[in-house]
Amino acid sequence: METSPPRVSERVNHRQSVRLGRTVKLPCPVEGDPPPLIMWTKDGRNIHSGWTRFRVLQHALRIKEVETDDAGTYICKATNGFGSVNINYTIIVIDDSSSRNGAGTATIVILLLVLAVRPRFTQPAKMRKRVIARPVGSSVRLKCTASGNPRPDIVWLKDNRPLMDEEGGTGGEGKKKRWTLSLKNLTPEHSGKYTCHVSNRAGEINATYKVEVIQRTNSKPILTGTHPVNTTVDYGGTTSFQCKVRSDVKPVIQWLKRVEPGDENKFNSTIEVGDHRFVVLPTGEVWSRPDGSYLNKLLITRAKEEDAGMYICLGANTMGYSFRSAYLTVLPDRKPQPNTIPTATSSSLPWPVIIGIPAGVAFILGTALLWFCQSKRTCSSSSSSSSSSSSSSSSALPAAQRLPVASRDRACPTVPPQPANGDKDCLSYEDYIAHQQLLLSQGGTGLAPKVYPKIYTDIHTHTHSHVDGKVHQHQHIHYQC
Repeated sequence: METSPPRVSERVNHRQSVRLGRTVKLPCPVEGDPPPLIMWTKDGRNIHSGWTRFRVLQHALRIKEVETDDAGTYICKATNGFGSVNINYTIIVIDDSSSRNGAGTATIVILLLVLAVRPRFTQPAKMRKRVIARPVGSSVRLKCTASGNPRPDIVWLKDNRPLMDEEGGTGGEGKKKRWTLSLKNLTPEHSGKYTCHVSNRAGEINATYKVEVIQRTNSKPILTGTHPVNTTVDYGGTTSFQCKVRSDVKPVIQWLKRVEPGDENKFNSTIEVGDHRFVVLPTGEVWSRPDGSYLNKLLITRAKEEDAGMYICLGANTMGYSFRSAYLTVLPDRKPQPNTIPTATSSSLPWPVIIGIPAGVAFILGTALLWFCQSKRTCSSSSSSSSSSSSSSSSALPAAQRLPVASRDRACPTVPPQPANGDKDCLSYEDYIAHQQLLLSQGGTGLAPKVYPKIYTDIHTHTHSHVDGKVHQHQHIHYQC
């Protein structure tokens, strides 16, 4: 057979009827590997050798000379290292000597069983701490408040033996205290496992506390386990150190971080431990553990490079202190750093100005270049002699007939007679004025509209050098329409 928890190997009749004074045998057909240990209970109470009419067999319970009080609920509980299983029986005792009342008694027993409610703990939150450590001379209270129908009974056991009142008892008077075991003026002999056994005819429940009475040794705290341990965390990540301290009384747990040389001015206050200086870190709540030790954690969030270094957990009481160190390593940031080089334009000017300045400069240069090109093509008014001649001619005209200067220099008629000099295709300004005066004298009504053609000038400068060293320079101005 393979290793397995106990299991029921045969079907059984869970309701047994027996006549008064007879013998009844309740089978417990269970099997398992390893073979299970079998325990019988009646209405939540263990059946032991003191029950003279009851005999626990290897796989059964035998009851001789059944009495009326033997009616009730019987449980066979089989347990090995891999689990447990229960087989429940209900025994109904029939009294033949009173046939008139016999049926009624059996009916009452059945009704009670139908209406019965299995016990349950009503304050489980107060029973979570099952391992309790107390120093010598202190006290402790163990609670097992329960309810059920019918009202369940409670029996306290120490190390699986019934606990007498003089050993601790329920302590105090009244029903309010019956669910609480009070142990006062603790001594090392009080250490052990305390079990509350709650039962009624519908079932049973148990709860076990472990009490450890610690001798006052007046010693300094002891750091237990391996914590704190060296830790590595990603940049920006979260990690924690933890520290577990054993002490007769609640210790003070403090976290310190070593200050690297040259960083002393970064902190308002530091303390000296050995050859190094440390800064005191904020510490959270100290938790009391079920095994009697005390626990504290240091949480580090959004880890940065400056968080790396040595950390110390310091546990202290009135008798001294103990400490242990660990190192934190913060991995470098893997994210690319943004470009932090400032530029003059990006830091001080908005983008419209950045675009407008080059555009304005280009516009000014283009305008200047265009003006320069146009100025080279603009018609000149010829030389100073021609200008004086034209000015004298035009001044002889009446003011109404004078042309503006800009128009006067570039006027050119469309149908004037050709000049005598055949190598010119355009009238000079003086000829144009004379022609206009002739038309006016003949009658201004038939005047042709004024035409201002473009006049192109050609200016040549000639320089002559003579043998005797003299230099002559003269200028020729030509007009062409």
